[in-house]
Amino acid sequence: MPGHRGVDPPTLLVAHGCWYPSADPTGEHVAFICDRAGVPQLWSGPARGTEVHVLDGDPDPVTEVSWSPDGRWIAYTSAPGGGEHTRVLVVRPDGTGRQVVAGAEPGSSAHLGCWTRDGAALAVTVAQPSPLRSEHAGSVPLPLEAEGASAAGGRTPGAASPERDGPALGQARSGGLAAYLVDPDAATAPVLLFSEEGAASLRACDVSADGRFALVRRGPRGRREALVLDTAAGRTTFALHVADGDPWIGRFSADARTLWLRSDAEREFAALLRVRLDEEGRSRGLSVAAEREQSALDLLSVPDHGRWAVLAWNAHGATELETVGLTLDRTDGDIGPRHHPVLPHEVVTRIAPVERGGLFAALSGSRRRPGIWELDEALVPARTGWSARDEDAVPPGRPPVRPVPLRCEARDGLVLGGWYYRAPEQDPGRPAPCVIHLHGGPEEQERPVFDPLYHELLGRGLDVFAPDVRGSSGWGRSFVDADLGAGRFAAIDDVADCAAHVVSLGYADPLRLGVMGRSYGGYLTMASLVWHPDLFRAGVAVCGMSDFATFFAGTEPWIAQSAAAKYGHPQHDRELLRSLSPMSRIDQLRAPVLAVHGEHDTNVPPTESEQFVRAALDRGVRARQLTLRNEGHEFLRADNRRLYRRAAADWLERHLGPAP
Repeated sequence: MPGHRGVDPPTLLVAHGCWYPSADPTGEHVAFICDRAGVPQLWSGPARGTEVHVLDGDPDPVTEVSWSPDGRWIAYTSAPGGGEHTRVLVVRPDGTGRQVVAGAEPGSSAHLGCWTRDGAALAVTVAQPSPLRSEHAGSVPLPLEAEGASAAGGRTPGAASPERDGPALGQARSGGLAAYLVDPDAATAPVLLFSEEGAASLRACDVSADGRFALVRRGPRGRREALVLDTAAGRTTFALHVADGDPWIGRFSADARTLWLRSDAEREFAALLRVRLDEEGRSRGLSVAAEREQSALDLLSVPDHGRWAVLAWNAHGATELETVGLTLDRTDGDIGPRHHPVLPHEVVTRIAPVERGGLFAALSGSRRRPGIWELDEALVPARTGWSARDEDAVPPGRPPVRPVPLRCEARDGLVLGGWYYRAPEQDPGRPAPCVIHLHGGPEEQERPVFDPLYHELLGRGLDVFAPDVRGSSGWGRSFVDADLGAGRFAAIDDVADCAAHVVSLGYADPLRLGVMGRSYGGYLTMASLVWHPDLFRAGVAVCGMSDFATFFAGTEPWIAQSAAAKYGHPQHDRELLRSLSPMSRIDQLRAPVLAVHGEHDTNVPPTESEQFVRAALDRGVRARQLTLRNEGHEFLRADNRRLYRRAAADWLERHLGPAP
C-alpha cells in the first residue's frame, strides 16, 4: 500500500486466522484482525490482492475494528498486556497517525462504538472504577433512573458546546459506564452521549445521519435494552428489550424515520423488527419484518444508505445467510426480495457490507481456521487471498474432525443439544475415553467450528462431546433463562446427564470420563467435580469461578452488575450463591484437577483458581495451577494457547488412560 509505515512482523504462521473485517467506503480495501504473527493484530490490504500489512505491530491483542465512513481513519480496540482493560485507538490507512482516543488513563477501560455517518466522530464507551476526579464533574448530567433515563451530551455531533461537554475520557462515576463522541482529529472536545452509574453494559450502536438521534444498547445479560436518545433534548424517546449476543443490535434508516432492530422482545427467538419513528424519535408502530421458526437472528448489518440488510440466522449452531431489501414505503413491516448465498463453511461471525453492494464475511468451519470471504454483488463467495487455505488449518497428516450433532434429554425432560467429535482411528464399536467440554457465557453456544484444543485432544485418542446445557443461546429465550437462580443446580446436573447419554450410546467409556471448560464452563467443571465426584476421573477448569462471594468481591464493577442478573445478587441471594459455589462442597472433590488462568484476568480473578487448587491439595487431591503470562480472560497469544492446550491434553491423557 503506498505510503504504508506499519512494521511487518518477521515470522508469519501458515496456519492462522483472519476475522472481524471492516471495508473502506469503496470496498477495495479491508481492515481486519489476523493472528499470523502469533497474536491478534490489526492488518489491512486490498480486497482482491495478497499483499497485506500490519498496521499496529505492538504485542497487545486487537479485538474489534471499524473503518470510518469517510475512509480517513481505522478505529480499533486493543488489550494492553492481554488483560480486560482495553483501549480504543485510531490509525490512518497508511499506518500513520496512530493515537489512543479512549482508555489510556490508569484503571480505565474503553470499548469501540459506531462512527457518525460522516466519519467526523467516533463513539466510545469508557469504564472507570475509580472516583470521579474531573473539575467538570458537576456539569455532567447523569441518568435520573437506573432503567434507561438519558444523559445525552446535548449537542449535534461536530457542533461545539463546551458548557455541556462531559469530563475527560475515562472519568465516569465509580462503577459506571459512559458513551462519548470523540473527534479523532481532536478539533472538538469529547461529547457525552449517555452515562449510567452501576451499568452492566453500554454500546453506542448508531447515530442518525443528522446527528439528532443515537441508538444505544444497555443493560445486564438477559435484560438488554435498545434506547433511542434525542441528543439535543437529552432524553430517551424509545426503549425495547433486545437480544443478547452480538452488541450491534440495529441501525436507523437514512431519514431516521425507521429503526431496524435485532430483538427477541416477547419472542423465543430473535427476529428483525421494524420500528417506525415520528419526528421526535417516538415509536409510531412496531412490526416483525423477518423471522424464522426455531432460528434466531444472530447478526444484523445495514449499510449507511439503508436500502438493504444482511441477516445471519442461527440454525442449531450453523449459519444461514440472507440479504433482504428494506422497503421504507410499506406500512406492514414487510421487506423486499431475499437472496440466500451458499456458504463454503458453517458459521458466520461478522458481516461487513459494502455500500455499492456485496459484503465481506468472516467465516469459521469445522475443518478450517477463521477466514474472510468476499461476496460480490451476485453474492458468490470467494476466499480473500490473505486468508489461510482450508488445507492449511492444521499441519499435514491429520485432518480436522467434522462433528456430528447430538440431542439428549435431561433428567427433568429438557432436551439439550451438542456436537460429538470422534477421535481418528477409534474403534467404532468400542467405548472410548471422552472429555465433556463446556463453553462459557453461560449464554454462549457450541458451534461447529475448528477448535485447536479439540484437535489436540482428538490426536491423543480422546473423544470430545461439547454440549449446550441449559442457559446456552441458540435454543430460545426459555432455554437461556432455564438456569436462572436455583435453576443452576439443574444446569450442573445437565453435565452429568450429557455424560450418561454418550455412555448409553456406546460412544464413551464410563470409567474414563473427563470434564473441562473455560469461564462459566470452568465454573461448571469445578461444580461437576464436586456435585458428581464419582463420575469424572479428571478435570481441567479454565478461568472459572470457585466461590461466588470472592468472585463478586474481586471482579470489575460492571461485570458484577451483569453477573448479578444471571447468578444472583451477592447480598440478597447470599445463601443461594454460597450453596452454588464449588468451594462449599470442596470436601466432595475426588478427581485430579488442573486449573488454568490468565495472570491479568480481571473478569474472573486468578484467585478463584488459586483457592480451589489450594483447597484440593490440602485434602490430598492431586491438583495443579497453570498461570499464563500476559493473558487476561481470553488466551490470545499463539505461544500461550499452545502451552494451554498441550498442558490440558497431557493432564487428561494421563488421567483418562487405560490404567487408573
